[in-house]
Amino acid sequence: MNGRPAFLSVQGVSKRFGGLLAIGDAGFDVAEGSITGLIGPNGAGKTTLFAIVSGFEKPTTGRILWRGEEITGRPPHLLARQGIARTFQIVQPFAGLSVRENIAVGAFLRHARRADAIAAAERVAERVGLGRDLDKPAASLTVAGRKRVELAKALATEPQLLLLDEVLAGLNPSEVRDIVPVVRAIRDGGVTVLMIEHVMQAVMNLCDAVHVLAQGRIIAGGTPAEVVADPAVIEAYLGHGAATRLGGGAHA
Repeated sequence: MNGRPAFLSVQGVSKRFGGLLAIGDAGFDVAEGSITGLIGPNGAGKTTLFAIVSGFEKPTTGRILWRGEEITGRPPHLLARQGIARTFQIVQPFAGLSVRENIAVGAFLRHARRADAIAAAERVAERVGLGRDLDKPAASLTVAGRKRVELAKALATEPQLLLLDEVLAGLNPSEVRDIVPVVRAIRDGGVTVLMIEHVMQAVMNLCDAVHVLAQGRIIAGGTPAEVVADPAVIEAYLGHGAATRLGGGAHA
């Protein structure tokens, strides 16, 4: 790291909802220019942790640092202006608007003039494979199309850090194969990516580093190959069959 602070650093974060400890003393770093995965069973606290990083929730304890600056509890609209964007697990496009107009909603963060926002939206649409769908009502799209709109809206805010919350969920294998290179191209275009994902083959192929959250705690971290071989991860999340299948699949 050459003495520089981590691009994103989650430090000792805990979150309580009444008597429920949703996250307990979670910590990890994300390197600039990486695709970093956050995996683990349903209910492990992954989306809650995303909500804390992106300002939608405040931690009970702990802090979030971005480029060495503490951003803990800063509201989402200010974090978006600083360059942190996120997608949501349940995609809800503006049903009455076209694909172009949906993406432009994100672009207005950086472009005050409508014409500029529309032009930016069209450029982003091409990047995520929606160039032919710009005039379609967002409500008419398939699940895969709506996922791409959600991705495009976040990308249109011109982030430096993009948080993807299960962008592959609900997609069939061919749709997953189609969107994996889109995510990789976003990183190659200069956007650091932190992604929650259950599609482990995609995690193996995309991620430089993976952190595993189980029952609110980070139980492992490392390269995808290291993580799928970790006995604690196999026990808590993958199971032996999946671990064996994935063992030879890192960066295939």
